[in-house]
Amino acid sequence: MEIDQTSQPATFPASLRMRMAAFSVHIFTAMGAGVALLALMEAVREHWANMFGWLGVALVIDAIDGPIARKLDVVRLQPNWSGEVLDLVVDFVTYVFVPAYAITASHLLLPLAAPILGIGIVISSALYFADRRMKAADNHFRGFPGLWNAAAFYLFLLHLPPAWSSLAVAMLIALTFAPFHVLHPMRVARLRWLTLWLMAAGAVLALYTLACDFDVGAPIVVTLCAIAAYVVGSDAVIRLMRSLRT
Repeated sequence: MEIDQTSQPATFPASLRMRMAAFSVHIFTAMGAGVALLALMEAVREHWANMFGWLGVALVIDAIDGPIARKLDVVRLQPNWSGEVLDLVVDFVTYVFVPAYAITASHLLLPLAAPILGIGIVISSALYFADRRMKAADNHFRGFPGLWNAAAFYLFLLHLPPAWSSLAVAMLIALTFAPFHVLHPMRVARLRWLTLWLMAAGAVLALYTLACDFDVGAPIVVTLCAIAAYVVGSDAVIRLMRSLRT
């Protein structure tokens, strides 16, 4: 009996520390919402490079909180808190809402079309985030996956005429529920080594682009566009090649 009593204090602090560590992952994920507010404040000031810098910080948080949560067994240790719901809330703010404001308020679109397309972005993305079929069995996204932070970055990078930018945004909204697959850079196993190398190269080039306030040469623009084309179109190309072989 005395052995059991002395063993209990030894296990309880360890369990408490584990639960606290698990909950800290939720706090870390929620910090993405705070970062989104900082990004929005920069967007209101039209400090676009700074806005994308904060959105990049949110992207890093989103990339690493999942592996940390799985390592610390957050689902089991904090069953009353849904990391999945929390992640979706933060993702909607950082991937959709703040970029939608930037796209709408940056004068990149036709004046009459800008508010309509901005509303279309947030509505289509809200529906997409609620779609239980948003990911395929092989972890590809179905349709355009609401990556409006990336879309906004490329709109600022290319700085197309407003009519062309408006058309591009309208097409992406229409493609949200289109029957094609988009690569998930972190979870798709096929050619993961190539994907990770391209993502690393793209991150370095994006940081350089922001440091230069989007004033970069054609080689960097072409390389960044090629990386985007790989993410969006690689699965379609691979499926086409397989169908031709059969």
